[in-house]
Amino acid sequence: MMKRLVNELWIGALLVGVVGSVAAQSTIVYRCPNNEYTSQITAQEAKTRGCRTIEGAPITIVAPPKPRPVAGGAPPSAVARASDAKVDAGEQRSRDSDARKILESELKGEEAKLAEMQKEFNNGEPERQGGERNYQKYLDRVEEMRAAIARKQSDVAALKRELAKLPASKE
Repeated sequence: MMKRLVNELWIGALLVGVVGSVAAQSTIVYRCPNNEYTSQITAQEAKTRGCRTIEGAPITIVAPPKPRPVAGGAPPSAVARASDAKVDAGEQRSRDSDARKILESELKGEEAKLAEMQKEFNNGEPERQGGERNYQKYLDRVEEMRAAIARKQSDVAALKRELAKLPASKE
């Protein structure tokens, strides 16, 4: 009976020692050259990277600063931003009109560029240039032109979608 009790105490002491050493190993922090602190690498990795061991060093966690309360006690989300403020209906119509004019001018320019690109593309058979004696260079240029036209068509479609979102002008 006494022998069994001694064995159980001995096993318990071993377990406490193993658990304690594992816990101590899990807190090993390495300081690597470029001021990097990590506990996520093995001892071998630390050695190859030239890191030093910082054993038992207290780990400090810096909490981000808390936001300051707004004067008057209102929460920050309740504070009105300049962009959230109501705009006069006449001012909004003016802004929409200006936006429409800008988008229409951009659309006109993009459509002109697209027409020019399509004319140069010549339905997939543009004229060969002097440096294109190699047929593959010509084919590469044709493919680049095809991709550029597709991007330009996408740009034109996007501008048309943006224009459709704006209210119709009353001019």
